[in-house]
Amino acid sequence: MVRDDYEVVIGLEVHCELSTKTKIFCSCSTEFGGEPNTHCCPICMAMPGTLPVLNEKVVEYAVKAGLATNCSIEKNSKNDRKNYFYPDSPKAYQISQFDKPLCYDGYVTIQTDEGEKQIRIERIHIEEDAGKLNHDEYGRGTFVDLNRAGVPLIEVVSKPDMRSSAEVEAYMRKLKSIFEYIEISDCKMEQGSLRADVNVSVRKKGAKEFGTRTEMKNMNSFRNIVRAIDYEAERQIEELEKGNKILQESLRWDEISGRTFSMRDKEDAQDYRYFPEPDLVAIKLSDEYIENIRKSLPELPESRKKRYIEDYELTEKAANFVVASKYYSNLFEEATKICNNPKTVGNMIMSDIARILNEREEEPDALKFTGKELGELVSLIDKGTISSAIAKKVLEELFNEVKMPSKIIEEKGWVQISDESAIKEVVMKILENNQQSVADYKAGKDKALGFLVGQAMKETKGKANPQLLNKLFLEELKK
Repeated sequence: MVRDDYEVVIGLEVHCELSTKTKIFCSCSTEFGGEPNTHCCPICMAMPGTLPVLNEKVVEYAVKAGLATNCSIEKNSKNDRKNYFYPDSPKAYQISQFDKPLCYDGYVTIQTDEGEKQIRIERIHIEEDAGKLNHDEYGRGTFVDLNRAGVPLIEVVSKPDMRSSAEVEAYMRKLKSIFEYIEISDCKMEQGSLRADVNVSVRKKGAKEFGTRTEMKNMNSFRNIVRAIDYEAERQIEELEKGNKILQESLRWDEISGRTFSMRDKEDAQDYRYFPEPDLVAIKLSDEYIENIRKSLPELPESRKKRYIEDYELTEKAANFVVASKYYSNLFEEATKICNNPKTVGNMIMSDIARILNEREEEPDALKFTGKELGELVSLIDKGTISSAIAKKVLEELFNEVKMPSKIIEEKGWVQISDESAIKEVVMKILENNQQSVADYKAGKDKALGFLVGQAMKETKGKANPQLLNKLFLEELKK
């Protein structure tokens, strides 16, 4: 937690790899993985005499991102050279955009403890990714893999509107959700498809001038972004309290030690010596082109959330949780059409499905079953064929092998016991073996009933109809 007399100010530069089939300036594959230097050609290796050709799909995806984040679209845009040397950047410059980005002046809305908050987006521009350095574990040197060089990126630059690591996480999750919905990226952070440069500064509460910022580069997990911001804010406050100055520099976050380390001085725009890319023509977009992309956008999270609350009567908490992931939302939609029980579907996604994914350390896109299976599972609960306890066991099975739930419960013998005489027999047995609990209930200890029902469920391996169990226990206990 940041001290009460200080305020942290955070802005993000989010890099998102676009899911085009080919790179931004050549026809090489963008597929992740592959043997080193097998997805590259003379163009993305920057051989002399080669010329780039802009991939039109990259422009389309960037405009989609801009429209989905409430940006204005620049109809007369261009590419620029950003000059800097890194060993994994074969050109010794990056083709990016400087003063005329494709998208500008947008915003997204996030949920905070104080309610909704708008985070302004300064710009979204297109650029090419660099390659990757692989450091040999035996100390024989560093090898360059250019498979990623030239993979198309959009860079989403926010205004410094965030005031806590929690707001940053909410903003990042919102962008991830939007980009998944409009299908411009797989947003797999573990593969580097979505990552952020995090700019942090601190200032005294009430101060109007921003403090000196530091930048943490290439953060690609929500957990580490939160940890890094909290650490860096505290570090800066400690330095200021000692009377020291904060240096404007780029930092590396070390997740093992939980600390930031200096890499180099932070560059300003003039250090990059931008100038218009001479090998590419200007980008001219018509009103019709932009409008056609706008019409192609799917229903976005905010609209779905409103519909789920109004049409399906989900709580705001449940609606926020479901729409946060395109995969959850699509699962919810399909399952609800089958079982017509949106509240149970929403609760099952929020609790059981999210829990299992968390235990397996997987994201919602790892789900193999669909709304077809989930919808039938909820229908089986509603019909009394299985209990909620058995439904949880069926879900575990669905994560391991996709089958229709009716098939699973048939194979496992999990059909709920709803025969009154069979359950009555179990009830009498439990009462006979638990005379102390019977006495406790009659003495006014209502919790004893829950214990007796639990014993009966254990006896029937979770297959007894819980409503019928409660009814029969009460009948016997009141005699």
